[in-house]
Amino acid sequence: QVQLVESGGGLVQAGGSLRLSCSASGRIVRVSRMDWYRQAPGKARELVASINSGGSTNYANSVKGRFTISRDNAKNTVYLQMNSLKPEDTAVYYCNVEGYFGAWATYFNDWGQGTQVTVSS
Repeated sequence: QVQLVESGGGLVQAGGSLRLSCSASGRIVRVSRMDWYRQAPGKARELVASINSGGSTNYANSVKGRFTISRDNAKNTVYLQMNSLKPEDTAVYYCNVEGYFGAWATYFNDWGQGTQVTVSS
């Protein structure tokens, strides 16, 4: 099986920065796509940023120019650097990772446990 562990959330003032991390462990053969989602109270979960195995990235319009997604393939870890944070960025942030694990290269698509990001005005 594959385990995802997130870290880096917290409370920050508007204009501040936070860096989220999500590390995948287990008998991983290959990680392909790595995403960050967020869910604010009373709202649907939304895709914030995505990075594929080649390093190509995509961002939600609301975070372009402020957030940067990156990955360390040697550590099977994805990061989300969040700058110029706004109160509307307050949400629980989840990583979503897909790839292959085990002796048979079985496909997986798993979620992290979520980490709270709170931005005060």
